[in-house]
Amino acid sequence: MDEATGSVLSGVNVLLEGATGTGKTYVLGTLADTGVETFVLFTESGLESFLGYWTDRGKSVPENVHWHVLERAPGSFEALAAAAKVINENSQESLHKMQDYNRAKNHSQFVGLLKALADFPDDRTGKRFGAVDTWGPNRALVIDSLTGINPIALSLVVGAKPVKSQADWGIAQDQIEKILRQLCDGCRCHFVLTAHVEREQDMVFGGIKITVSTLGRALAPKIPPMFSDVVLTLREGTKFSWSTAHPQADLKARNLPVADNIAPGFGQIIEKWKSRGGKLTLTTGVSK
Repeated sequence: MDEATGSVLSGVNVLLEGATGTGKTYVLGTLADTGVETFVLFTESGLESFLGYWTDRGKSVPENVHWHVLERAPGSFEALAAAAKVINENSQESLHKMQDYNRAKNHSQFVGLLKALADFPDDRTGKRFGAVDTWGPNRALVIDSLTGINPIALSLVVGAKPVKSQADWGIAQDQIEKILRQLCDGCRCHFVLTAHVEREQDMVFGGIKITVSTLGRALAPKIPPMFSDVVLTLREGTKFSWSTAHPQADLKARNLPVADNIAPGFGQIIEKWKSRGGKLTLTTGVSK
């Protein structure tokens, strides 16, 4: 039981997956509207869309909202030109054997991600809020998105190495899996992960399968089972919706109904969680 809230349950773990432009980042504002203190870690440029949930309606961003934008790895067009020159001047065999002897310089983003999880730095206030695995269900961590984690995990292993081996991919996949399992199983706070999707051939049942976009096919099937709810975000024209019943995707509904055309919003998830024993102490600054 969480001592601060008296909650029997740990927070929910929600995977929000969908194509670009289906409202994954914008809808995160509804999580803060429930009263949960919301911390968003951006691995991509989604801050504008997130804040737009309030500013587009002429409202102030509530006080229970915090964020941190992961610092981008240093780079330049000059460095890209140098890498292109190496690729152009070497055979494929030579490129395969080549190592990036400066790869230690390419670990900064992945280490920065882990450090942010170990002591969340709020860009809004300059304050730090401690390790996310010490938080209770009064708080929610959101990572937007898995797509931004994929390349920095691979860069941790290979740096700027032009040709990646199967072993390189495997090590990077393992790092991503370890982070997600710690967040889903080792934390009591609510956890939301946004992710893009890919269409893959279903090797078991045939046809096309919608899968979460991550490093390689081996990791993708391991991710949805970690979460309590796996939701596909959709847009048809100007209508946005959620689905937990799409036949081409591996979805999951613990706090949502098994259905299509669900109105997007985290309020329904938190209410179901509370009806089953979850408790939280409302934070201030909830948007009305």
